Amino acid sequence: MNYNLAAFDRSFGLESQLPPPEGPEIVFSGRSNVGKSSAINRLFRRKALARTSATPGKTTTVNFFTCPLTPAPGKAVFVDLPGYGYAKRSASERERWGRLIDGYFGGGRDIRMVAQLIDARHPASEDDRMMLDYLAARGLPFLVLLTKVDKLNKTERAARLEGFAREIPGWSGWTVIPFSAVTGEGVEPLRALLDGLLGA
Repeated sequence: MNYNLAAFDRSFGLESQLPPPEGPEIVFSGRSNVGKSSAINRLFRRKALARTSATPGKTTTVNFFTCPLTPAPGKAVFVDLPGYGYAKRSASERERWGRLIDGYFGGGRDIRMVAQLIDARHPASEDDRMMLDYLAARGLPFLVLLTKVDKLNKTERAARLEGFAREIPGWSGWTVIPFSAVTGEGVEPLRALLDGLLGA
């Protein structure tokens, strides 16, 4: 797959607006400000394909991107979900988020993989654990992208990896990719995995 050909498609803020499935989908999920947009931009070698912000909670829509499958016909769809766990959201906004996420995952889509992003510097939040449980309960394939690993030294990284294994049941059986949108660490392993899933 030629990641350079990725393009923004469209955004939707309500469950009722979500489009029907149009191809195999790769999903990016995580709490607000974990680095989803930055990860997408690094994956596609673009600086501003997905909008980034230093303000938590900025992304409130489901954002769709497409990339042609080569040499196979068709296209892959990459989906940036709105971040969760932003404390300043109103109750109505949290309810809208819940309906939007349930509507997306319950829409009969061809989801090949959910990349669940977790900040490598901190223990997984309660919201992170709930999202992992949600994905497992739905039987959705997922991996963990540990973001911002460039901010940890070797000792700190080892300590956090051990911490995650203690803190999250099932951790040792999952695919975990340390990832940095700054240095590019983890990009090639992620692309190789996605290419295999998409037949690209």
